[in-house]
Amino acid sequence: MGQSKVAYGKVAAPARTGAVPSRESLITLPYLTGVMVLLTLVSIFHVWSRVEVIDLNLKISESARLLKEQQQENKRLKVEVASLKAPARIEVLAKGELGMTLPTEQQVVLVK
Repeated sequence: MGQSKVAYGKVAAPARTGAVPSRESLITLPYLTGVMVLLTLVSIFHVWSRVEVIDLNLKISESARLLKEQQQENKRLKVEVASLKAPARIEVLAKGELGMTLPTEQQVVLVK
């Protein structure tokens, strides 16, 4: 009979049905809450940083496009300036619109 008492003495205690949580669950609850808050903050920061990277890439591509357009406009204007400065064009305008003529030898004065 002594053996039966020892065998029955190791039976688990009945589970508590009260509303009082155990000490271990009270300790882990703040840690779990902190980890969840930290994970949420890191996730929000990651999404925000990716959105910023995409926005900056769009701005860079827009700036590159504007730079290319301005360079093409600059080349076009340089060609236009070169054509407007052509001596033959200036001579035609001087003779036609302004009524100028080439000077005669008597009109030329050499300065020494």
